[in-house]
Amino acid sequence: MLNILDQLRMMPEVARLAKRTPRDPAAAWEGYWSRVRSTGTEGEVLWDAEIGTEADQYAHVLEGHMDDGLPIIDVGCGNGRWTRWLAGRFPSALGVDVAESAVRRAARESEGLPAVVFRTLDLTVPGTGRLLQEEHGDSNVFVRGVFHVLRPRQRRDLSENIRQVVGSRGRVLLTETNFRGNPLSYMQSLGARPGSIPAPLERAIGGIPVPGHFGRAERRAAFPDGSWSVLADGPVTIEAVPMSGRTSTSIPGYFAMMGAR
Repeated sequence: MLNILDQLRMMPEVARLAKRTPRDPAAAWEGYWSRVRSTGTEGEVLWDAEIGTEADQYAHVLEGHMDDGLPIIDVGCGNGRWTRWLAGRFPSALGVDVAESAVRRAARESEGLPAVVFRTLDLTVPGTGRLLQEEHGDSNVFVRGVFHVLRPRQRRDLSENIRQVVGSRGRVLLTETNFRGNPLSYMQSLGARPGSIPAPLERAIGGIPVPGHFGRAERRAAFPDGSWSVLADGPVTIEAVPMSGRTSTSIPGYFAMMGAR
């Protein structure tokens, strides 16, 4: 049960950890991934849970709305877990991430797999979407857990670049965490307590931008109705690595399948 007094007692430790995060988001992500030594269920990366129950929520949406003859681009690919899952469903999968250390790890973890490529690229930079469009043509796009850590201007810039990438034939599947409480209650829901913060969560607090929530209202602001059509959307459950003795860690989420107008 979430406890406000416990939140107050957690504040000094959370503030101390958060001070470590570089102000530049790209530098923060590079620093985070450069220090990762292990991934997967027993690893250090909070969101790198095994693909299973969560993927089942997306499979029918992909099959129902995406052209499986087009390539797919995984934005914010991290160590490439979801890129590899997507590669089995499309002719090719390109994972892009702002952190070069993440891209190197993704390439190592994907060694020997066909049709999987990784690239360091910041898709919040204007013009990068057109670059990918010129190289790959219309493509599908998958985004998991990126928009909820971006500032409003970055969200708009990423959305515009994605619009360039999908063109007239591609689609975008967006899935984001959507916990509606404050950051401290969010941390409590992941197992944090005064004097005890699970290691993967502690690494995230001390290394990457503070997450927000991202649901239908936030999607409408980032993907305006005049530029996008929503083909399907609704609640989902985002899986994180097990923490605090749990067998799994689930986070309320939101998904949207969209096409550019």
